[in-house]
Amino acid sequence: MLKYIEVVIFMKGSNLNLSFGLEQIYVNANFQLNDFDKVGVVGVNGAGKTTLFKVILKEQELDSGKIKIVNKNIGYLPQEIILENKDITVFEYIMSARPIDKLNKKLIELYNEVAITSGKEQEIIMKKISKVQAELEYYDCYNAENILLELISDMQIDFELLDMRLCDLSGGQKSKVAFAHLLYSKPEILLLDEPTNHLDVTTREFITNYLKKYKGMVLIISHDVDFLNKIVNKILYVNKVNKSLTVYDGNYDVYKKKLEDEKEFQNRLIDKQEKEIKELQEFVEKAKKASRTNHNLKKMGKDREIKLARKLEELGTRERVYRKIRLNIKPNREGSKIPLKVNNITFNYPEKDKLYNNLSFVINNRERFLIVGENGVGKSTLLKLIVGKLKPNEGSIWYGSKTDIAYYAQELELLDDNKTILENVDTKGYSDKELRTLLGNFLFYGDDVFKKIRVLSPGEKARVTLCKIMLERANLLILDEPTNHLDPETQVVIAENFKNYEGTIIMVSHNPVFTSHIDINRMLILPQGKITNYSEEKLNYYYKLNTKN
Repeated sequence: MLKYIEVVIFMKGSNLNLSFGLEQIYVNANFQLNDFDKVGVVGVNGAGKTTLFKVILKEQELDSGKIKIVNKNIGYLPQEIILENKDITVFEYIMSARPIDKLNKKLIELYNEVAITSGKEQEIIMKKISKVQAELEYYDCYNAENILLELISDMQIDFELLDMRLCDLSGGQKSKVAFAHLLYSKPEILLLDEPTNHLDVTTREFITNYLKKYKGMVLIISHDVDFLNKIVNKILYVNKVNKSLTVYDGNYDVYKKKLEDEKEFQNRLIDKQEKEIKELQEFVEKAKKASRTNHNLKKMGKDREIKLARKLEELGTRERVYRKIRLNIKPNREGSKIPLKVNNITFNYPEKDKLYNNLSFVINNRERFLIVGENGVGKSTLLKLIVGKLKPNEGSIWYGSKTDIAYYAQELELLDDNKTILENVDTKGYSDKELRTLLGNFLFYGDDVFKKIRVLSPGEKARVTLCKIMLERANLLILDEPTNHLDPETQVVIAENFKNYEGTIIMVSHNPVFTSHIDINRMLILPQGKITNYSEEKLNYYYKLNTKN
């Protein structure tokens, strides 16, 4: 759901304190951002990045402190896109971002009222009229239609998509449409939470260029390092260790270098402090054991004890090294030489055009097969056909006798929101103790395993799904955007595992850095249905070709 509220020319957080139960999120945290800053908001999972957005949007109250923001419209794109009123068309939804019709109706009502009033009451209504007129001017009511058409053209949203109902959109189309709605709403501050999830390369390029030129403040939570480097001029680091907020000038790469230098300096300082503390402790112990008549040593010992207390109080905290997930997917058995054949399939959703017509291909054992194309051409649908979630109108899908399939769904919908993490990964042949140990490999410790799926962040849900896939020990992985919601470090871990995986992979991904690391063999290009050997040059070429078609 997109939300718009009033907020500032600049943004300043002062002495922010927030806790959830015994867990501290911010402790006397401070930051300041200037108008037109493009800011990447980074930090480990659970540090409080999305929580900061909720505080800015006044959805989350602080325990103390405040964020000062002054009279600016905020546009918010959440990580999980929820489109309300799903029966309206895409065009109606985007157009609703500027409430021009509603404001015009309100203006007519006020003019009718002012005509039959006088005196002080009439003055009050005239002020209301001025306010509504100012809002209409802000939304550029006379030029709004041209602005909308230009935006639709720039984002390459075709007429077929404009006529679709929201409930019929794919994950990528939802993201694209939500972005169009957000940009058309004319916000002065943008809060974007993982904005590149599900987006095809073409839309991503448009968004990147748009944000570079955007005349307003942008705050972006993103695990997409390349995206951040192209846009941001500052990084707001949410530090989970000391619960602080720190602003760094420069892009993500500059921030990482500065942060590593700071950590190195801090560790050297702590080493020195610890050495001084050890020496003081030894002296104090020696003084305590000295004879009562050795007054000078006793006095020096008390002086050192006071100094020791001060040094212990000043001792810094080392940056915690957070654990990475441990993923090791191993097939239970060797797969068939030909694990899968797609034979002349044709498919379309009711009252929609065909997505494929007589599409055929054969998958080889241990192959890495990438499906690419724009949002809405049927990539996720094809994976659902392969795993049996949908049935082709014509043709068939054949599986080898030794083919065992595990499926990673783009929107993580295979998880049961009303069950716990432990219940979701419950697998025959594993005890609760073994499952809890394995969940520790995915950073779920202790009572974490009893959390319901519905309270988890998208990143946590993604880790649960990866754990389920590992437990299934399949020899054919069907992966739909497996890097969405995952931090760069975790993406590196799963890329390495998929590269070394002794089975077959069929994958949809808009993450070229990730795909380049797992040795893709061939690509299926949609909507053409053409199969070609993998290369990054071909991948970029076909993305552009699909854009023109």
